Amino acid sequence: MWIYEKKLQFPVKIKNPNPKLATAIVSQLGGPDGELGASMRYLHQRYSCPYDKVTGILTDVGTEELAHLEMVASIIYQLTRNLSEEEIAASPFASYFVDHTTGVYPVSAAGVPFDMKYVGIKGDILTDLNEDLAAEQKARTTYDNILRIADDPDVREPIKFLRERELVHYQRFGEALRIAQDNLDSKNFYACNPSFDKKMKM
Repeated sequence: MWIYEKKLQFPVKIKNPNPKLATAIVSQLGGPDGELGASMRYLHQRYSCPYDKVTGILTDVGTEELAHLEMVASIIYQLTRNLSEEEIAASPFASYFVDHTTGVYPVSAAGVPFDMKYVGIKGDILTDLNEDLAAEQKARTTYDNILRIADDPDVREPIKFLRERELVHYQRFGEALRIAQDNLDSKNFYACNPSFDKKMKM
């Protein structure tokens, strides 16, 4: 159960529309390393997690990713509101506009709609946590790339905040991996799930 607080985790107040930039940033909504995939990954991995503390981390981070999804959606909406037809036609946003007008729809920067195939869930704690560590680094890299092409401070500040949170999430999953490793038999420290390993020896 969650309590929804009706405000963004970090304020988004963009004064100048920029459809070209929106076309890039939309990848953090529905792209392969975006916030929708992250929230789905962590909030579903927690069900098969064998350790309460790690389940708590997955729940905390997965919930925060929903807040980040809301921030990215707000950025995209504010970058594309009140655009003229001429501004839309002269930008890469035109292809998106044909299908979705200015509705906020989860796609990658290349225009590929979100798909759950992006979401890695194996039910093996070592596999899942290594997936999560990699996912946070890939999201951080995407935010780095957005910062390389964005010069509007109204856009850069919330993006910088989101990038910093990816680093925090990476650290949290590092803690989770240590918890999981502390519960493993040292003989199969990197090999496989200990319950599966026992069955293999029978």
